[in-house]
Amino acid sequence: MEEIYSGIANLGFPIAVSVYLLVRIEGKLNQLSDSITELSKAIASSK
Repeated sequence: MEEIYSGIANLGFPIAVSVYLLVRIEGKLNQLSDSITELSKAIASSK
């Protein structure tokens, strides 16, 4: 039983951190993509 708890502790924490970071990075990537789209439109309209 202790091996199960140890396995959960060793794998659960890194998985939880990875999921948290992926969710945060996804939002930042969407914002970055929107900013790049707006910038390309601004550059195209200034020509």
